[in-house]
Amino acid sequence: MPQAKPGGASGAGGVGWLAPLRLKWPRLGLPIKLLMLTAAFVMLAEVLIFVPSIANYRINWLGDRLTAARLAVLAAEALPGGDVPQMLRNDLLRTAEVKAVAVKKDGQRRMVLPPHQAMVVDAVYDLRRTRGMNIFGEFSTRAGLIGDALAVFFAGTRTIRVLGDNGPEPTDFIEIVLSEAPLRDVMVRHGLNILGLSIIISLITAALVYLALSRLLVEPMMRITHSMVHFSQNPEDPARIIAPSDRSDEVGTAERELASMQTQLAQLLLQKNRLAQLGLAVSKISHDLRNMLANAQLISDRLTSIPDPTVQLFAPKLIASLDRAINFCTDSLKFGRAAEAAPRRDLMKLRPLVEEVGDGLGLPREGGITWVVDVNETLRIDADPEHLFRIVSNLVRNALQVIEAQGDSRGGEIRVRGWREGRKVFVEVSDDGPGVPTKARANLFRAFQGSQRKGGTGLGLTIAHELVAVHGGSLQLLETKKGAAFLIELPDRTAL
Repeated sequence: MPQAKPGGASGAGGVGWLAPLRLKWPRLGLPIKLLMLTAAFVMLAEVLIFVPSIANYRINWLGDRLTAARLAVLAAEALPGGDVPQMLRNDLLRTAEVKAVAVKKDGQRRMVLPPHQAMVVDAVYDLRRTRGMNIFGEFSTRAGLIGDALAVFFAGTRTIRVLGDNGPEPTDFIEIVLSEAPLRDVMVRHGLNILGLSIIISLITAALVYLALSRLLVEPMMRITHSMVHFSQNPEDPARIIAPSDRSDEVGTAERELASMQTQLAQLLLQKNRLAQLGLAVSKISHDLRNMLANAQLISDRLTSIPDPTVQLFAPKLIASLDRAINFCTDSLKFGRAAEAAPRRDLMKLRPLVEEVGDGLGLPREGGITWVVDVNETLRIDADPEHLFRIVSNLVRNALQVIEAQGDSRGGEIRVRGWREGRKVFVEVSDDGPGVPTKARANLFRAFQGSQRKGGTGLGLTIAHELVAVHGGSLQLLETKKGAAFLIELPDRTAL
């Protein structure tokens, strides 16, 4: 019990000593952490080797004393009558480095070399071989020998009795009595030698392990970290992208994946800058175009006063188209200022709007493209009229351009079909053209990436997709055997 106090104080002191290290540990660099951990684990391994080696050294030293005692017994038994003179007895005990020797043979125990005076034995150790012991018994015995060896350093000066084998018979043994002080002295010297050698081996091993791990892991990780920090300072500079090594392990994979991500990010940022510049140019064009369209609108208003029936038929459509173009330019300018207005939804009939789209695109065309509107006269849809016109117009215009690009004299067909299911309205725009190429499907609704024809920008589908999304709906490409079919799904407002 008294020994528990120093242990407790040591534990508290250890915790107090570790507290500053725990505070500084997160701020230490990876090389310093690796060096400290390597040294600590190598020292731990050396300690695990050092303790059993000390126990083995004790066993060997006591075994030498037993061997010397057996030789002394043989010398004593060789004397006539078995009576050992005092001087010879002292020499035999001094040579064997023991105080007394006794043997048990043929069931009889006798003192061969008695001590000079009576002694008190403090501990008894049995070094005889134990037969038939299982693995758990061996482990327990080894642990006990280690504990006995450590006790030598802390038990003070003791007199011990040691028993060993004395022949093939398990009942025969030899026992010696000796002071533990010489054993402690040689164990201290041996321990210091082992400790010094362990420190040298630990330093060499730790240095080799540190250099190997630093070369294999730490330096590549620091290179990757430096590349990430360097790239983050100017992601648009391709020269800052990490150059992957030829390694085929996990570090090489990380370098290649990082290079791929940095390349993609640099390209995206470059594309966004170009789009920003393009947006600025479009805003300027839209501003000037709006002014020109406003002048054209003022002139077209005068057409309503001409009594010609043809003029009266087309003038309202021309004025509506100009109004729509002016509104579109205004919305483009608002978009450039990131202030696009929310949809102004209204419950309206769908068929007139679809027919207006066809009229604006010159559909149907005699001997060319057939225009089919499969929408019930009473079908009503909850949407922004201008937005819906642009959605349907972009989809129909795309279909028209794809069919015309074929150069087929047989023409084609564009069909618009609409129906209601509960609180949702579905509008399908289909054609019998060549369909959407597989390569274009992955980026179908991305600007400048989803174009189906040479020279196209892909903006029509992008605009339609965005306008449908702001209505809370969806736009998707359907799987068809021939041609292409886009399905618009627009839900009603919750308040309706």
